[in-house]
This record gives sequence, structure tokens and C-alpha cells, in this order.
Amino acid sequence: MSAELTLAVDTSEARGSVALRREGRLSSFRQHGTEEDYSSWLLPAVHDLLKDSQSKLEDLTLLAVATGPGSFTGLRVGLTTVKAWAEVYGTPVVGVSRLQALAHRGSKGASYIAACYDAQRGQIFGGLFRRGACGIEVVEPEAVLEPVGFLELVSTSCGVNPVRWVALDPALISGQAKWAERAALGDTLMSPTGVLADSIGELGEQKARDLQLSDPVTLDANYVRRSDAELFWKGNAKHVR
Repeated sequence: MSAELTLAVDTSEARGSVALRREGRLSSFRQHGTEEDYSSWLLPAVHDLLKDSQSKLEDLTLLAVATGPGSFTGLRVGLTTVKAWAEVYGTPVVGVSRLQALAHRGSKGASYIAACYDAQRGQIFGGLFRRGACGIEVVEPEAVLEPVGFLELVSTSCGVNPVRWVALDPALISGQAKWAERAALGDTLMSPTGVLADSIGELGEQKARDLQLSDPVTLDANYVRRSDAELFWKGNAKHVR
């Protein structure tokens, strides 16, 4: 029986990564630490990752890919590439919410977990989760909103129950006046370390064990908001005659 070998891909935003997990443990990874487009970075990064572990794409037993929310261009590159590999090699694929993976990273000992990161334009991507019997469960749908709006959303949903905040950009939360109210209730704020693709791979493996595989044909990104191109078109359509 071949070893379990999972490749996890996260191209949601500039702080993306790829990770290789062998038998349920992180084996190696590459982080996107440059301004290089994912269209030119991803394939060489995966090639180097597999070469270091003396593995090939056809050896993979699972593909896990971040479905967002995040950059339109980055997500398209990651999803299109993974879907192509799944089609060519017949490898099972699982789409994983990046916010859920972030919540998973900080879920130990917490009942409610609020996950978020910078979405630019003065907004954040945020999602509220709880730790249930079957793992991380969604409490509030993932959304893009201003940091103060996310704080208010979490306060409305959780009331006085303490919340673990897991943020890639913690200052966007701690810098809000309303954070003092949440901290007084026992909320804690953490910024996870390590490579997020590893958590995406771990969640992907859990979903695969629960037979929650994705269909490569219909697998799509959760962009949460419209693209810059669509916003530009709608904003300027009235000027077209």
C-alpha cells in the first residue's frame, strides 16, 4: 500500500504557500515570499517540493487546495492547476476554506473562533466558527467587511461568550476601539506562525477521511466579493453610450 502523500496549495493572496504532507505530517513546504505572479511561481515551487522529497505528481494520494476568499487571479491559478492535475492523474481533490484552515490553527481549547485577514480597501475577510463534535463548524458565513463591522458581527453572534481571534493581520482587530470590550470579556487574539498550506492539507485529509471529496469539474473559488474588473465595469457602464 502506497504512503499517504498530500499536496496542499494556497494561492489566496501574496502570503501563499505549498506544502507536502507525508503520513499525516508536514514533510516540506515553500512559501511565496516574493512579488512574483503565481502563474510563474507555482509550478516551479511544486516541482522543487516534490524533487526534494523524491516524489512525483503521480505519487500523490490527495490534492488539497484553498478556495479562498482572496485574490481573483491567485485563486484562479491555484484552482485551475490543481483541477488539471486531478484530471490528468486521477488524484482525489478537496477544496478547503482558507478561513476555516486559519480557524483550525487556533481552535485548541476554544469554543468560538473568529478568523480573519486583510482584504485591502480598508476591509478584511472574516468568518466565525465554533469547535463542534465533527470539527470546525461555520457559525457565520464568510464575508468581506470593515474590521469594526466584523467585531460587531462576532459580538452579536457570541454575546458574552469568549472568542479566540486568529488573525494574519492582528493590528486590524486590536486597533479598533471595540476590541477593548471584547478583550474585557476574555477574548484572545493570536497571529498564527508556520505555513498555512499545512493546515489546508490537514483539513483536506480530514475531509477525505469523511468522504467529503470535491468534484474537480465543479470545484470553484469563494471570492466573497466582486472582482476589480467587474467593479470598474459597473462603475463606468453609465458612461458607455
